Amino acid sequence: MSSTTSQPPAHSNEIKLSFPQEHVLLLTFNRPKSLNAITPTMTTDVKNILDWFDNEPGLWIAVLTGEGRIFCAGADLIAWNKRQAGGGAEADQQDIIRNSDGFASLSRRFVTSKPIIAAVNGGAYGGGMEIVLNCDLVIASEDAKLALPEVKRGVVAIQGGMPRLARIAGHQLASELLLTGRAISAAEAANRFGFVNKVVPEKDVLSTALAWAAEIAQNSSPDSVQSTKRALLLANKYGDVEDVVVAHIQSKESKRQFVSENIQEGLRAFAEKRKPVWKNPAKL
Repeated sequence: MSSTTSQPPAHSNEIKLSFPQEHVLLLTFNRPKSLNAITPTMTTDVKNILDWFDNEPGLWIAVLTGEGRIFCAGADLIAWNKRQAGGGAEADQQDIIRNSDGFASLSRRFVTSKPIIAAVNGGAYGGGMEIVLNCDLVIASEDAKLALPEVKRGVVAIQGGMPRLARIAGHQLASELLLTGRAISAAEAANRFGFVNKVVPEKDVLSTALAWAAEIAQNSSPDSVQSTKRALLLANKYGDVEDVVVAHIQSKESKRQFVSENIQEGLRAFAEKRKPVWKNPAKL
């Protein structure tokens, strides 16, 4: 684990961690028999790992995938039914407000300025698709099905999926998915709805996601990448362009990028007609 400076936090076997290439963390949902439906334990594990990832200078990119035949089936509806029967509706609402990182600590996560790539094998449903919608890049298998079927179960895609899909696809296309709850193919998600970047054969999903991660890590300053992602996140938060520009300039990521060793290296390498050698960014 040469690209990190500390060991990751302890976690359950419901997720798996690996470091397949320099500067890249691979996080795998690991409940294949349950189609990687998210449990409270998984949510805690993911939060702890991503909080650690955010603060590791040597880790620049995260890739998410699912063990087995599907990326993530969303929430455990059996457990949800038990909470509802026990009068847990108000507690659920308060939990959503309080847990600002969203479903699985991913669907509304705003603090992470490092790119997160989803390698979607088989498909994503409900909360699983809400996670996908909040990733920066999405590689999906040709056989993948994606859906927000909450209305068919009497619930709602409350963890960021509705506003995010409306911004990406527009009102009418978002309504098509959200009001019918129907599943779409990866090709439709890419060509009609616009939230999948690339569709590949199932055997190539993870390798393609890792290749994109390598391209970013090798060719781009990590300071510039993280500053750029912060600007994109702020663009979703603010409606006015000037508000985004000002908030971005004042962000920690932008301030760091302007004085980083990597901005000096990038400009020097251009003048010297050579490839830059990027360094780990300073901690924010």
